Amino acid sequence: MINLETTYMGLKLKNPIIVGSSGLTNSVENIIEIARNGAGAVVLKSLFEEQIMHAASHTFAQQEFGNYYPEADDYIRNYTRENDVANYLELISDSKKAVDIPVIASINCVSGAEWVDFAKKVEAAGADALELNVFVLPSDPDKEGAANEAVYFEIAEKILAAVKIPVALKISYYFSGLARMITRLSWTGIKGIVLFNRFFSPDFDIENMEIKSSFVFSSPADLSISLRWVAMMSAHVKCDLAASTGVHNGSALIKQLLAGAKAVQVASVLYKKGFKEIAAMIEELENWMIRKSFTSLEQFTGKMSLEKAENPAAFERVQFMKHFSGIE
Repeated sequence: MINLETTYMGLKLKNPIIVGSSGLTNSVENIIEIARNGAGAVVLKSLFEEQIMHAASHTFAQQEFGNYYPEADDYIRNYTRENDVANYLELISDSKKAVDIPVIASINCVSGAEWVDFAKKVEAAGADALELNVFVLPSDPDKEGAANEAVYFEIAEKILAAVKIPVALKISYYFSGLARMITRLSWTGIKGIVLFNRFFSPDFDIENMEIKSSFVFSSPADLSISLRWVAMMSAHVKCDLAASTGVHNGSALIKQLLAGAKAVQVASVLYKKGFKEIAAMIEELENWMIRKSFTSLEQFTGKMSLEKAENPAAFERVQFMKHFSGIE
């Protein structure tokens, strides 16, 4: 008897597959299909901090009458903001009524500003947990790395003080001391860290001389980055790790579990192949477990992590030398 149940952030999941925040998770109809195809949980499409705080700014600026009726600015700004918030809260509430899997809300944020109050509304709407997609691009040459890192702790502190539901941070690998940063974040009281988020990647349209997006979807080759860090950090953190980016089949799912992930987020493969891939990945996981005589995830989760390596950096250096020197 195969048991695929896992616990992530204190939430009981029937299996470790979580459909990550994306355009696919922006409607109740899709949430129902995601649950029907066997996902263990779903993360709703992120609401951006800018949407919460300044959703009306751009729209209002485009209206010719804006300059003539400045007194209407606050009214329109607040109206649009409240409607964005209301729509998102309705999505949470309706999704919770429609499916029996955990529904995780998501906010894409870059500061610990007034949007934090919105987390309370997310909790009241019935979200089972809250994922904070945080990415502070270290692009300012005059800003110390410590100042960028402080933003993550500020956000975590304010949110944890505001809500009782489990909170996860979805972060990038843009840190000079990534292992230390992941460890320190796990000490804040958050229940999960997602490795790693995807962000806008610029490209140039050389004919029209415009900036455009590129590499919107992940590829199977992207798996190696998160796999390495999940394997190195899973035994050293005080919270659960979820793996994200590059998981396109059951084999990649198994690898992340072996590395120590408690759950795995998927999105790009569902854009490319549809929600049926969830069931295909579950079937591949089950068949592999049968071949290896495993009956539960606990029997092999983290089995290939680097917990025995006291210095992961030194371990990686040894592996580098081994690979290129031909030493076995």
